[in-house]
Amino acid sequence: MTHAIFQLLKELTELPGPSGQEVTVREAVRRHLEPLVQEIRVDALGNLIAYKPGQASGVGDTPSVMLAAHMDEIALMVTQVEKGFIRFTRVGGVDRGVLPSQEVLVHGREPLPGLIASRPPHVLPPEERRKPIPWEKLFVDVGLPQEELAEQVQVGDFITFRQETVRLTEGKATGKALDNRASVTALITALERLQRTSHVWDVYAVVTVQEEVGLRGAITSTFQVNPDLGIALDTTFADQPGTSSSETVAWDKGPAIALGPNIHPRVHQRLVETAQAQEIPHVVEVLPGNTGTDAWAMQVTRAGIPTGLVSIPIRNMHTPVETVVLKDVERTARLLAAFIQELGDKEPLLGW
Repeated sequence: MTHAIFQLLKELTELPGPSGQEVTVREAVRRHLEPLVQEIRVDALGNLIAYKPGQASGVGDTPSVMLAAHMDEIALMVTQVEKGFIRFTRVGGVDRGVLPSQEVLVHGREPLPGLIASRPPHVLPPEERRKPIPWEKLFVDVGLPQEELAEQVQVGDFITFRQETVRLTEGKATGKALDNRASVTALITALERLQRTSHVWDVYAVVTVQEEVGLRGAITSTFQVNPDLGIALDTTFADQPGTSSSETVAWDKGPAIALGPNIHPRVHQRLVETAQAQEIPHVVEVLPGNTGTDAWAMQVTRAGIPTGLVSIPIRNMHTPVETVVLKDVERTARLLAAFIQELGDKEPLLGW
């Protein structure tokens, strides 16, 4: 199972999909979801909305559950073409500290490989060598002269990290855009598991856009679907050197099931009960405020949606070398499929 998960994860993460330009990723996800659902469509904002009816469909008001995982990634955008070099700004939460020497793709007339460069330390004043390089002193070099570069690249073109997703030892994988294509992989895998069983509730599998710049896809798609129950899927911070237990969750212990004001307590309880009943390793993540995920938008849509959040722990978030335990992706898929299976036709709609 982890081999299949890695292959799917590798396919999705290596595709470019910055916020607002997710079409390449969306079409790949569509190809995987189409055999698993009855209907699939793209809305005006670019969200992919897949519908899989439950056994109760057509019999009264069928309850529905919406799974939401965002497909966009952090990226850069061209602001100026200057003397054969490209100046840029960030799209989403890019840390400039990881940028120097990174390989990138500039999505101009054709994708151009390049690298992020800056003045070498030998020519910097001593006081500047100890400080992070300012945005205005970073640039992309694709190796073209100014005249040709200006024909190939325009202000507003996107730049994405050029990073292969590779398998590490002990069942781990690393690459770019695991936030949040690891969750998209789990969503697809959960739908594959549901093919082999039955479920009462209707399922809407929604792959959302523009989460990294403001949860926009979740706002519009949840309004359209108006589910009885929502589960957001995302990544969270796995423990690693330099972090505290209050900032991270355990590594290789299964998905993190969120608890806090953004989460309906009954949804949290049912997710934990399902994990325990199915003997799926998991941890509880305490989030006392805004989770910063699609759950934040889902919860307050229309008259309010009972919402849960399931996150896959990763290391090195928002860098080109995000790292995940493949079993945690598989465990997340198992939890989602089992949770949906256990929603019965007499299930109360999670009110207070």
